[in-house]
Amino acid sequence: MTERKPPGVSFETWADRQIREAEERGAFADLPGRGRPLASLDAPYDELWWVKGKMRREGLSFLPPSLVLRKEAEDAAAAVAEARSERQVRRILTAVNEKIEAAIRRPPPGPPLNVRPFDVEQAVADWRARRADGAGGGVDGGADGGGTGSPRAGGRPGARGPRRPGRGVPAARAALVGMARAIRRGSQAATRRGQAP
Repeated sequence: MTERKPPGVSFETWADRQIREAEERGAFADLPGRGRPLASLDAPYDELWWVKGKMRREGLSFLPPSLVLRKEAEDAAAAVAEARSERQVRRILTAVNEKIEAAIRRPPPGPPLNVRPFDVEQAVADWRARRADGAGGGVDGGADGGGTGSPRAGGRPGARGPRRPGRGVPAARAALVGMARAIRRGSQAATRRGQAP
């Protein structure tokens, strides 16, 4: 334990003596990182550097749980594209689907989840088709059914690289059929109310 500063001795002198005595005892000889540069030496100053460092060391996230799960679903879609076997595809998607289903049952705090579970059988069929073609890419017909590999509702066209001909045709056709049905329902409702469509 460090002794108290004696009265009449300046802080600088007392601190220098404490450091010199600790060096003589070898207290600084086996410190972790000895001889290596500081990792954050060239980083701009951040007043919360120690909080961010602690979170990084503890494996905690800066993001709300719903965004972490969205990122995990996108990573799973990318991992499926690189999978070497059907078993691996199923294992990856089953693990992320369990987390998505738990989050749907009990929504996490933060922004809306906007993620649906992946259709494992469809993803496996798409994986087989890509293997047969010898091509890579995202998870066609992933969680959003849009053929983009994006697990978000609505997807992001082109998010997983260049589109091959015919890749998004079923999704586009389904969207057009859905819009036509909505228009038809709207005109039928207007006709029942006696208004012009």
